[in-house]
Amino acid sequence: MNGFTFSPALGWMTGGVLAGILTVLAVVEIVQFTRRRGIGTTDETVWACVRRTLMLLLAAAMTLTPSVVAPTTSRAINATDVILAVDVTGSMAVSDAAYGTDEPITRIDAARKAVHDVTAAYPNASFAAIRFGASGTLDVPLTPDAPAIDNWADTLALESTSVSTGSSLDAPIDQLLVTTKSIRESHPNDAIVLYLISDGEQTSDKTRRTFSSLRRYLDDGFAVGVGSTEGGKIPAIADGVGAAESNVTDQWVIDPDTGQPGVSKMDETNLKDIADEISGSFVALDAATTLKDSVSAKTSNQWRVTSTVKQRTRTTPVVWPLAIALGVLLAWELGAWIATSRRLL
Repeated sequence: MNGFTFSPALGWMTGGVLAGILTVLAVVEIVQFTRRRGIGTTDETVWACVRRTLMLLLAAAMTLTPSVVAPTTSRAINATDVILAVDVTGSMAVSDAAYGTDEPITRIDAARKAVHDVTAAYPNASFAAIRFGASGTLDVPLTPDAPAIDNWADTLALESTSVSTGSSLDAPIDQLLVTTKSIRESHPNDAIVLYLISDGEQTSDKTRRTFSSLRRYLDDGFAVGVGSTEGGKIPAIADGVGAAESNVTDQWVIDPDTGQPGVSKMDETNLKDIADEISGSFVALDAATTLKDSVSAKTSNQWRVTSTVKQRTRTTPVVWPLAIALGVLLAWELGAWIATSRRLL
């Protein structure tokens, strides 16, 4: 059911002050008319006083922008679908990444910041979120709810290094194929863009599968590298522990070949190969490079209406009835002024 409210177009501060001034002027008009009529020093009629008072009150009400609030579960969204696939293997806990500043942060934190910038760069798009380590998992199906994706990124937990059997970059391929195929069949005219965020490290003994099978469904893609080519030691983390928590100890993953703490390095070659396989671009995140400007040139310019379970409210200004009434009063005032002027000639 629709509800009535005031939603000042100029803001409550400015709108409230203007409405207050106009209301005070309306009161002054009544007081002045009453006083002058009592001592016989005015030729203003009662109707003229009522008319001018109403004009001021209507203007005050219009300043506050009367509106109706209606609930809705539909919204117009851009026909662009963005898939975010984030690496959550243990090496993403290494603190050798940077994102827009020289301050070193963990790779997973850089990935989180990148996700936030992607959702901000596509304000009216739909998003799907996949995490991958030993396998790929669709955590958030396609949705226009960007805050849900941001929340997903903030709560990403890394895989335990104690049970890791080696990183395999092709882990998300199967889930990506299922997801992209489903989106393409549901919305054949949409533009589908993939952001794969990883350190590019391939430590599994198995040969990596190609990502080229995704090309038939994707319009564009980005292989996003986090970390540095110099690398860093890998913290030993328990199952489900976030990157920030993993660095509170001095325990490191030990390289069985050397007996020393293992060093993980971002592999640009692997990420560039993946970018080539999906006919996309490689972006290395560092102190000077973020995803704020990495928006696909193939973003759709089409729109569609979708329904969601989450209810939203829509505020619609309803000023036109007051504007018509004010126009009538102004016309009446002008007519009265012309009549009075002719009578005084």
